[in-house]
Order: sequence, then C-alpha cells, then structure tokens
Amino acid sequence: METLESLWNELLSRRPQRIRRAFARLSHEEQQSVRAHLQRMVEEAGWHAEQVRSARAALKALAQEDEA
Repeated sequence: METLESLWNELLSRRPQRIRRAFARLSHEEQQSVRAHLQRMVEEAGWHAEQVRSARAALKALAQEDEA
C-alpha cells in the first residue's frame, strides 16, 4: 500500500512520467481532489517557491496527458 507521503513525493517529483503514473492509480474523486490541491498550491500565497514549481510541473504533466 502506498503512503500519502510517497504519493505526494511522486506527484511533486517534476518528472512527468512519475507524476502521470501516480495520478493514474487514483480514483476519479481522488484525481479531482489532487488537481484542486495542486491548483491551490499554484494560486495561493504561503507555499514555498519550490512547492509552487513542483505543483506547476505536475499540472503541466497532467495537462499534457489530457491532450494526448
């Protein structure tokens, strides 16, 4: 069983294949929740700059998957 920490490590890895693979293992509801959280990380103040970069990379990787 995957831990929450390891899931987020994958999602915030800045490595598109790892991001998409981790995301694909989630249920539809979990995917929606993750996307919303990543969007908040990008838009809301208070996140560390590296976290924001990682969230942007994850959203970009997921958007590229959506376009495929």
